[in-house]
Amino acid sequence: MDLIEATGLVKRYKRRGSWLDPGHTVTAVADVDLRLTAGEVFGVIGESGSGKSTLGRLLIGMERPDAGSIALGGRDLWSMTRSDRRAVRRAVQIVFQDPFSSLDPRMNVAAIIAEPIQATSSLSKAGIAGRVEKALAEVGLDPAAGRRFPHEFSGGQRQRIAIARAIAVEPSYLILDEPISSLDVSVGAQILELLERIRAAHGAGYLIISHNLAHVRNVAQRVAVMREGRIVEVGPVDEVFVHPRHAYTTELLSAVPRLAVAQT
Repeated sequence: MDLIEATGLVKRYKRRGSWLDPGHTVTAVADVDLRLTAGEVFGVIGESGSGKSTLGRLLIGMERPDAGSIALGGRDLWSMTRSDRRAVRRAVQIVFQDPFSSLDPRMNVAAIIAEPIQATSSLSKAGIAGRVEKALAEVGLDPAAGRRFPHEFSGGQRQRIAIARAIAVEPSYLILDEPISSLDVSVGAQILELLERIRAAHGAGYLIISHNLAHVRNVAQRVAVMREGRIVEVGPVDEVFVHPRHAYTTELLSAVPRLAVAQT
């Protein structure tokens, strides 16, 4: 079953100019088709500015496309009423690259995790509190952490809080936008192990947006390669990494010699 289906997605941004430069329009995502199946791990790779993060925001409904459609569970996202869209969007959550900027510093951790639960469910206060404690435990944090604020935690702990917020509503799919790029190697490895445990326990699908080709190679079943807003190649991860069809994919892999050699 296709949980998320995107057809012909286009997103443009108007860049402001000056009295010397009238500005111009940049196409961040150009005619992208994508199908994400429940339970699978799908990777999106490409250099900075290729449109990966914009695609992630479009898929979750954080931004509206200029053209094309997005269906969640067979229902067109932008044809729904606002209340229906909020309920369906619960199935897809996102974890951002920088946990500090994605966590409201004015709210304690319990309130941060409770916010999406309150927005998408009719649970009682006790039910919400129970769900918050469960999410904290799943990411390896003590329930007492709920009384503290984001600035009191390390970068790795803040990313655990961001993950707890995402899984608290029990989504079917997580979009992971460079989830470890702001962390050091050892902490990043711990976060990857945590994400894999969560996926195994809940059967959720993942869309992994990453510059780390080795990470995507190790965990994804399918992968898409983006360049200048377009998907230039998509397929099973072994096929794309070992026998790339597009010249850009070959160029991307050749920039990481050890990875390229390991797969030939």
